[in-house]
Amino acid sequence: MEANNEKVIILDFGSQYAQLIARRIRENNVYCEIVSHKIAAQEIQKINPKGIILSGGPASVYVKNAPRCDERIATLGIPILGICYGMQLGCQMLGATVRPTPAREYGRTACTVNSESKLFKSLAKDDTVWMSHGDQVVELPAEFKSLAFTRNCPFAAVMHKEKIFYGVQFHPEVTHTPQGSQMIRNFLYEICGCTGDWKMHSYREKSIDDIRKQVGNERVVCGLSGGVDSAVTAALIHKAIGNHLSCIFVDNGLLRNYEADEVITTFKDTFTVDLHAIDARDRFLDKLKGVTDPEKKRKIIGHEFIEIFKEEAKKISQAKFLAQGTLYPDVIESIPAHGGPTVTIKSHHNVGGLPAELGFELVEPLRFLFKDEVRKMGEELGLPEELVWRHPFPGPGLAIRIIGEVTKPRLEILRNADRIVIEEIRTAGLYRSIAQCFAVLLPLSTVGVMGDERSYENVIAIRAVETTDFMTADWCRIPHEVLEITSNRIINEVKGVNRVVYDISTKPPSTIEWE
Repeated sequence: MEANNEKVIILDFGSQYAQLIARRIRENNVYCEIVSHKIAAQEIQKINPKGIILSGGPASVYVKNAPRCDERIATLGIPILGICYGMQLGCQMLGATVRPTPAREYGRTACTVNSESKLFKSLAKDDTVWMSHGDQVVELPAEFKSLAFTRNCPFAAVMHKEKIFYGVQFHPEVTHTPQGSQMIRNFLYEICGCTGDWKMHSYREKSIDDIRKQVGNERVVCGLSGGVDSAVTAALIHKAIGNHLSCIFVDNGLLRNYEADEVITTFKDTFTVDLHAIDARDRFLDKLKGVTDPEKKRKIIGHEFIEIFKEEAKKISQAKFLAQGTLYPDVIESIPAHGGPTVTIKSHHNVGGLPAELGFELVEPLRFLFKDEVRKMGEELGLPEELVWRHPFPGPGLAIRIIGEVTKPRLEILRNADRIVIEEIRTAGLYRSIAQCFAVLLPLSTVGVMGDERSYENVIAIRAVETTDFMTADWCRIPHEVLEITSNRIINEVKGVNRVVYDISTKPPSTIEWE
């Protein structure tokens, strides 16, 4: 989906950071998409991008069957920035030599800029960059100019004197390269001539127009989960087609405190959507009885949701389309449909066989947006702030935050503890600065003293992380006094809990969720 004519494309060579590059570009109000490294120069001409970025990748450019791009892209006159593998490939295509390095570079590295260029405009001469390479450019033709070096890398950044090609051996897209965002901005504005006219308001209007063109006067069915993605999807489609939208909300009994009520209030009363709210709490709990394996929990919950959704969807007459809150990372991770060498990371729940099974066509208005952009879209559509900025919540809900069997009493304990955690970080003004925060009910009891009596009750763990991309995460340094108040409240107010612990593990090696 194009928001306007100003676009930058990323040729993906299997980089784990390709999405992060795209996010950094969009943060500068320039629209960006990730495409296959196999795309033909002729196709790029049709797209007519303002710039091209060659991503990093795990291969070596000099080995047999290493991923390559159409070398004619260097003749199109479109500015190109090569990052890591992309730099090595671009330089090799233009006559440079790439070989394994005597000393590999990984992590933070001191870098010195030794030549003036638009890429390093307004940047300090000496800085730290994030390196991750075992190969590097070792010989440059006369047509190249060296722009920067490190202790072990003589050509940490280069430019071609005739072609509009720049290359950096380090990763400017990661936060570990402090001036990296400005380098990307320089590439976009100083080299590509972008104006930064991509705004969420114009994207919203384009999305609404596209939905109307796709759907016409047909009816759309949308599943609401309580999360921001499905809520924004429903609000956007409702803005486009009004009462031709029907929403199905399945209350599985695994939601956070008051979530079911908030969804019903928002979409039945505020937006006056045709909402089908299904109370399936007992049905899900019956299916989960005695189940402790987290993967079995996920499968049971997913299967049951699909069955209930199918039952209800069949009752909605003349429905032709199914709306899903698929995001851009889902599209990239689910398929390597963009043709890149990236391995399939997961099969996302939004990209399944349900539409075909029901005879529906798919409407996915968010499929080119990242999570933070979805939140901006939600604000544009007037959704409540509490819903738009709600922390991420897993599809299986509290079932995978209860370690062990899921029962009504255990759900009640966790819900109340989680409510207190959220209340206290909101009171402390920390909610928006924390990426995700929640309580976990552990499958053990510990000895305590409550009053003058011995207790043997449950343990609650608190998990709070800071992250920009959820691929890596660090634990939050929540002030001790906030943790103290939260712990005291949980132990005093939640019957059945006598101990609270705080999770200080990072991702990796741990995951954000416990199951």
